[in-house]
Amino acid sequence: MENKQKQPKKSKQFTGIKSSGLVIAACLVIAVCIYKFVLGNPANFVNGDPNNHPLEGNFFGLIYKGGVIVPIIQTLLLTVMALSVERFFAIKSAQGKGKLVKFVADVKASLSKGDIKGASVLCEKQQGSVANVLGSTLIKYAEVEEDKTLSKEQQILAIQKEVEEATALELPMLSQNLPIIATIVTLGTLMGLLGTVIGMIKSFASLAGAGGTDSVALSAGISEALINTAFGIATGALAVVSYNYFTSKIDAITYCIDEVGFSIVQTFAASHK
Repeated sequence: MENKQKQPKKSKQFTGIKSSGLVIAACLVIAVCIYKFVLGNPANFVNGDPNNHPLEGNFFGLIYKGGVIVPIIQTLLLTVMALSVERFFAIKSAQGKGKLVKFVADVKASLSKGDIKGASVLCEKQQGSVANVLGSTLIKYAEVEEDKTLSKEQQILAIQKEVEEATALELPMLSQNLPIIATIVTLGTLMGLLGTVIGMIKSFASLAGAGGTDSVALSAGISEALINTAFGIATGALAVVSYNYFTSKIDAITYCIDEVGFSIVQTFAASHK
């Protein structure tokens, strides 16, 4: 009689957007449109001319005066927002349908009773990355259990290898696009500082060309230049929060995978003496 277990269905989870370059390109187009048609709207400036100073208290006009660096920082900000939404759904899908902590507890309870079939059923219901790894490992468990040519140590090593291989297939999908967010953490702030430096250079160059010390013009130029710093720091701060949040979620999933993998190996070792 054949005792092979039926392989659990691989969950059709959302693994994320692979073409991050397209996301960045789309964000750049949106940022340029916002810069030209929203921030650069003539209604935001004195006499309806974007070359003039912004109207008093008009924040959009002030941002527009930050110069060409503004749409670049906007692109970075929109990219962080888009990839954060993408990672949220990808990691939520990877966690499965039910609470991950409860799933791991139920699987460990089934394994402690030697109910391998029950653990496999739980995987089919839960789905997600942890369930995928566990399901693959349970198949290997059944295979090595039937293979009488292997020693106990070889059987345990085969199960451990299956856990590692299945994990290696799942984890890259979880961390996908996170390196881009991590890069924007620094890049956003640097772009803000670059915009500020360029703005300051322009302000002092204008004063030097006028041959006087116009304090009003100088203060206006400095405030416009500092907009880039504020914008860049806000982008970097959002990227830091996003990166750390999703990294902690991935660490929790990885811990669950390690926990159930260890439980399977311990169950096999205890039941095959």
